[in-house]
Amino acid sequence: MTLGPGWHFSRGDHPGASAIAFDDKHWTRVTLPHSFNAAETGDGSYYRGPAWYRRVLNVTPRAPGRRLFIQFDAAASVADVWLNGKHIGRHEGGHSAFRFDITAALVPGHNILAVRVDNSATRTVAPLGGDFTIFGGLYRPVSLIETGDLHFDMMDHGGPGIYARVASLTPERAGISVLARVSNEGRARKRATILSRILDAEGREVARMQRAVTVAPARATAVELHGEVASPRRWDGVRDPYFYRVVTQIGAAGDQVTVPLGIRTVRIDPARGLLLNGRPYQLRGANLQHSARPGTGTAVSREQIAEDFAILRELGSTGVRLAHFQHPQAAYEEADRLGLGVWTEIGTVAEIEDSPAFRANAAQQLRELIAQTYNHPSVMIWGIGNEIYADDPRVAQLLAYLQKVAKEADPSRPTAYAHCCQADGHPKAMVSDVIGFNRYFGWYKDQSGQTLGRWAAGFHAAHPGRAFAVSEYGAGASIQHQADPPGEVEPASGWHPEQYQTEYHERNWRDLADKPYLFATFIWVAFDFASAGRHEGDRRGINDKGLVTYDRRTRKDAFYWYQANWSDKPMVHIAGHRHDIRRTPDVEVKAYTNADAATLLVDGATVATIPVEGRIARWKLRLRPGLNRIEVRTPAGSDVTEWSYLPTPAILAPAD
Repeated sequence: MTLGPGWHFSRGDHPGASAIAFDDKHWTRVTLPHSFNAAETGDGSYYRGPAWYRRVLNVTPRAPGRRLFIQFDAAASVADVWLNGKHIGRHEGGHSAFRFDITAALVPGHNILAVRVDNSATRTVAPLGGDFTIFGGLYRPVSLIETGDLHFDMMDHGGPGIYARVASLTPERAGISVLARVSNEGRARKRATILSRILDAEGREVARMQRAVTVAPARATAVELHGEVASPRRWDGVRDPYFYRVVTQIGAAGDQVTVPLGIRTVRIDPARGLLLNGRPYQLRGANLQHSARPGTGTAVSREQIAEDFAILRELGSTGVRLAHFQHPQAAYEEADRLGLGVWTEIGTVAEIEDSPAFRANAAQQLRELIAQTYNHPSVMIWGIGNEIYADDPRVAQLLAYLQKVAKEADPSRPTAYAHCCQADGHPKAMVSDVIGFNRYFGWYKDQSGQTLGRWAAGFHAAHPGRAFAVSEYGAGASIQHQADPPGEVEPASGWHPEQYQTEYHERNWRDLADKPYLFATFIWVAFDFASAGRHEGDRRGINDKGLVTYDRRTRKDAFYWYQANWSDKPMVHIAGHRHDIRRTPDVEVKAYTNADAATLLVDGATVATIPVEGRIARWKLRLRPGLNRIEVRTPAGSDVTEWSYLPTPAILAPAD
């Protein structure tokens, strides 16, 4: 049962708001998901502090042997929960799901649920830094889950309590292992049969396994079941994103949990890159800095998350890096369905604190990430950190600890760290199984004098046994800023012409495309996003390196450059649609297309048909004064734009 409407909300702290009799009638009524600072204008600061949510729960008397849990899909960043004035629990970390058993605090009928959330900066909860706004609130769904006293472990780091994996794989059969964590909250030992069935995509049962188990009271027991799927069809990324379902049940009528199962193998080779089912599969795509929208922030609907992933596939992506913390379950489900390989990570970003409390919180977030997303076939890489700036041994020590935690929780998947700010061979870049580099040659001035291609070739030559990726590269662009040619751009300035981003990506993708040893290349970033500390481009509070605008309404020209290179669907796009007022008559018409040839027409008259070279067709053209209708046709379609040649008025023209 989802607890969407019916909440009373107030920003700020309210002593006594956990009490049953507290008067909240003047608070604002809200529906979850909800963020309490999503509508702020991005003036360089935003509210980081406490807020309260309250609502009534009406429940019927509980049947013997039944329990009720409350699940928060996320609460930013620290949450305390009370039911009928009793403190139920506290969770620290703003991006993972968590649950509390509320059975003992419930009364039949009218109950008061109170939640205090706080997105204040704290030195014990990751992330401590980062180039993004920390939206506060109950920004993902909240729900009630009823179980029996004997149930799949609801307190297993917020996960389903089920871990399904491929134990062996040949073309003839797949050996499947299912580990079920069964918890007994009753007062006596309980015996039951655990049944697990594997269903194909059409819902047909293809394997069945079962095992009897006895669980002591107040204990959780791990039960392992083994089965086989004959003639398995593999989850093969975008080539064939086929997956099964594992339905596991306690007894004939007990609790039931369903998780996805992708039958596939993943290996990362230093020379050949990522191998999916034994074949090269370069993860190419963009970073996604949490699905969000203006006015609602990260409190997005499932439909909006699906829209984002549809745009990623439209781009031609084969993978996505989910930065810089755990994303909603719907994101992983969309990646499963579409075949996008996922690098997912925790919020050890920019800064760390050398304290037992911070170390424990980072480990908790990693265990939660793994438990909650373990079964998704799309998940290929566990990220243990990103751009930690400090240059001292504490960073490598923390990463080594997180590496150990990840391997204990899931030895089957590789770990990665996204490195930026010291030498390529720095000790902290050598901890994880594989390494990603955040490299912005051609954008940030402190990374000048080098190209992405030369750097990548140099690292591979120096470290031939080290598998690596480009985890970030990108440049800013405002669709309101148009200049051709764009000239030099200062990243921190208020002038980010779209054409600079376009040319940046043309150069850099050419550098990266011919390097099979790169197991992944991820653009920073798929969509413009809120970052309150930024003051550049056309407004404050936005990182504008996206290929698509924050509101998802406009795909920038660089988006179509990648689509021409990555997508199998026929396409053509004229660059410079928004540069529609021209002050000089001599222009270049540039079109991105995956066709072999393209034809230019001006005002309906054919100018020339030319071969396409490197996914680009170019024509030199002299515009007539006034409006010019530009069209580029290919066998599969056409694109049209209108440019007006309006000479600079003589009074404004520079003197000779």
